[in-house]
Amino acid sequence: MTDAFDGSRLAEELRALVSDAEALLRSSAATAGGAAQEHAEATVAELRGRLAGLEGQVKARARDLDSYVRDNPWQAVAIAGGVALLLGLIMSRRG
Repeated sequence: MTDAFDGSRLAEELRALVSDAEALLRSSAATAGGAAQEHAEATVAELRGRLAGLEGQVKARARDLDSYVRDNPWQAVAIAGGVALLLGLIMSRRG
């Protein structure tokens, strides 16, 4: 079984986080002052904008990586093996 990085799953989890923050904001609207609520709404709006930008970047990088691996499978295997070897050496020295 192959575990692949799923950028869309990460984006869905971040969207859920933003939705939860909005729900918390709405539920606390009665207790918060007007200025505090406006600031919180502005922060949530900024977070939504950042999320959209991050989602686009993650998807683009995932497509680039997938394309590279499909075009150069042996290089990808060699790079992954080299990284695994280095991590193994580093971890063996600490133990």
